[in-house]
Amino acid sequence: MQKTDAQNIRVSVSGTGCISALGLNINDSMNHMFAGQRNATFTNRFLTNHPVKYPVFQVCDTFDSQVSLNHKDLTLTAQLGIAAVYQALEDAAIDPRDLKNRRVGVCMGTTVGCTLNNDQFYMDYKQGKTPGMDPVKRFLNSNPSACIVKEFNLSGPAQTVVNACASGTDAIGIGILWLQAGLCDLVIAGGTDELCKVTYNGFISLMITDSDPCKPFDKKRNGLNLGEGAAALILEPVSQKTSMPSHHKCFAAGYGSACDAYHLTAPKPDGQGLKKALRHAIAQSGLDSSDIGFINAHGTGTKDNDKVEDLVLSEILPGIPFFSTKGYTGHTLGAAGAIEAAFTIHSLMNEKIPASIGFSDRDDTLKSSPVAKTQNLSCTAAISQSVAFGGNNSALVFSRI
Repeated sequence: MQKTDAQNIRVSVSGTGCISALGLNINDSMNHMFAGQRNATFTNRFLTNHPVKYPVFQVCDTFDSQVSLNHKDLTLTAQLGIAAVYQALEDAAIDPRDLKNRRVGVCMGTTVGCTLNNDQFYMDYKQGKTPGMDPVKRFLNSNPSACIVKEFNLSGPAQTVVNACASGTDAIGIGILWLQAGLCDLVIAGGTDELCKVTYNGFISLMITDSDPCKPFDKKRNGLNLGEGAAALILEPVSQKTSMPSHHKCFAAGYGSACDAYHLTAPKPDGQGLKKALRHAIAQSGLDSSDIGFINAHGTGTKDNDKVEDLVLSEILPGIPFFSTKGYTGHTLGAAGAIEAAFTIHSLMNEKIPASIGFSDRDDTLKSSPVAKTQNLSCTAAISQSVAFGGNNSALVFSRI
């Protein structure tokens, strides 16, 4: 397959950082995942009057790193994002002080974590009270990409992507495009989001939240569980004029995005948008579909999402193993695509893919089933994909060669 001029600049992943309910770093997260562990609990962040308590995947209370201690004026969304970037830079053996001499771009995805945890302020205001402005100042100061730019004194392009559950995937994809366009020497890309009372209540009102730990692709799946966390990737360009980064892990080889604009919350039944995104990502990578060894599916555990993904994968990538990691982390919304990209990269590096936790009973209405047990699997490339509200569909291809 002939590559375009942009593809002559390959994009290396040289560092990853990851924080979620599964673990406070990527190594702990992968160890817990391969051990089949998950920690769905009930949030202590806010109270609701729902008669049913719905489990969530909340970052443990020991997330009290120096980053969070020094940034109490920021939302948890921003704190998680900054912490993930520090981890990714350390993993890439990059001293943050050295970034000032490079054109460093920042692209982070999120959904509502920065803006909607101020309900007490608005309730007080509606009741005629005069609440203090600290909550408003906090969220105005907590744009994830802007916070990272300020933290590390960066001067390259900066963008925060708010594209529903595809935000983290799209942020990484945009980072790839920046490097291929020659706009940056290095890109920090990922996603971050926190649990929020508004989204918690909103997903319950949509009747797509499971009162038990979620079961992606299972016959008895009954919805998703919300989660929170952050992940960041360090992306660096590789061309004939540049050497491979010393901590190269794999290539971010392809990105595709397509919107089918079918429905506000439901995916188009024929999966047209996801098909386009997958085909474009694979074509941009210069690989063939036969090179793809596994797929980290969006896999929310909702009836419609899993059905559409199954249909698309059975047509575009038939017989290729797939799984969902949302049973380990919950649906982390704007962070999901970034967290799952990090998991995909490390599964590719470890030559091992995890069981799709929560799956036990095959759904006879689906054409295939996810991986039910941890498998050793050596392959050339893998895909991480997102199927989001508003008909947004995005996919990333990561390759070893």
